Amino acid sequence: MIINGKEEHIATPITVAELVELRGLRADRVAIELNGEIVPRSKRAETQLKGTDTLEIVTFVQGG
Repeated sequence: MIINGKEEHIATPITVAELVELRGLRADRVAIELNGEIVPRSKRAETQLKGTDTLEIVTFVQGG
């Protein structure tokens, strides 16, 4: 699986929500793109990942 441009070996099956939790990210502070499509927050728990997927995880940060 490619995550943010780097190949990573993640045990599958795993959902998008499980991956977010595994990485210690706050679900309300990230946007997930799976194979070029945004995964809505409401669909993360049911969206299964495969080893051939490409993910972009963007973390929102506050600051000025």
